[in-house]
Amino acid sequence: MTSCALSRPLASLLVIAAAAVTPAVTSGPAQAAADRIRLGSACDVSRPSWSGPAFTMNGDGSVVGGSMTKATDAIRGGTGSLDVVVPAGSAPTSGSKTPECDTITSLSGVNSCTTWTLTAASDGDNTQLNTDIRNAGFVYFAGGDQCRYAAWKGTALQASVQSVVAKGGGSGGGSLHVNSSLVYDACTASATSAVALANPYDKSGTFTTGMFNWPNYGDTINDSHFVARDRMGRTMAFVARALKDGLATQGKAWGVGIDEGGSSLYIDKNGLATLYGSDAYVVLGDHQPEKAIAGRPPTFSGYRIWHLTGGRTFDFKNRPTCGYRRSVANGVAEPNLYNGTPCGRPAAARGRGRLAAAPCRWCGMVTGRGDSLVRSSRRQTWLAPPST
Repeated sequence: MTSCALSRPLASLLVIAAAAVTPAVTSGPAQAAADRIRLGSACDVSRPSWSGPAFTMNGDGSVVGGSMTKATDAIRGGTGSLDVVVPAGSAPTSGSKTPECDTITSLSGVNSCTTWTLTAASDGDNTQLNTDIRNAGFVYFAGGDQCRYAAWKGTALQASVQSVVAKGGGSGGGSLHVNSSLVYDACTASATSAVALANPYDKSGTFTTGMFNWPNYGDTINDSHFVARDRMGRTMAFVARALKDGLATQGKAWGVGIDEGGSSLYIDKNGLATLYGSDAYVVLGDHQPEKAIAGRPPTFSGYRIWHLTGGRTFDFKNRPTCGYRRSVANGVAEPNLYNGTPCGRPAAARGRGRLAAAPCRWCGMVTGRGDSLVRSSRRQTWLAPPST
């Protein structure tokens, strides 16, 4: 059932008419930058319950049809349709103004897809935007500058997206960074692995916390373009930082890296993730770094890493502890970071292609001391602690 009484033919005419005029939705000077384009039905779907939540974490900005369809099917419970909202921090530089919605509206079970281009942090408080989000079944964050997405923390948009997940809807998309509990926002620069391993407290290492904390996905740090841009090293540094700075609630931090070119991690309501595409990695740090000091290369022994290929699964609710081991000594990572054999995986798990909790005889623990954080009004940023 839809939330407006317009007939389907009239709704279609209104969509066509809306496309012929400027699609901006404004309600005051502070919201003048917000731009809205809706494709599909003009009426939102209304139903008493949804069957999610479900999430997609993509390795680049492209919509991955397989994982997106899996998520929308799970949320719909296989019946009816849902609405999708795409918040974007900037407009496309060429081609379609709605590249994500162009693909999403072609998928089964999608009633409408609305692109919102938000060029100011205050746009997150736009009334119509938040109405659209709260009525939606899925929020798909477009790719782009992660700092712009992090700036929506504390606006009405944050609570609206949380309400979608709370009612059994979903979140995800091309800006996967914002959907982890620790968000690498790159507000000063984009860190490379070389820079992060030379100094884990480099100025490019800025983070936002407290934006979203999805079920079964706590203590995670998402990263994109993972293999293509050789980001294993910087994820290792980010994990060490999370532990040293006391941001990991259970003494463990998990980097989740998705490669570009059609890779996407679909995560169901029970925390079971399935990879669509080619490559993804999970990087566990389960103890304090041996060394993580401002201006000096880090040392961390025994990261545990899992390599997922297409169709493989990873259980985020019952997380394993025995991936293959790699270490960093004085900023130098061991070779062959992207391949290895997890210890302790029983034959049954290997046969199913599922990475779940398994015994490990070599999982030691090192203890240490963390550092405090410096907070700002908009985001909590990890800054270099004193070198003394």
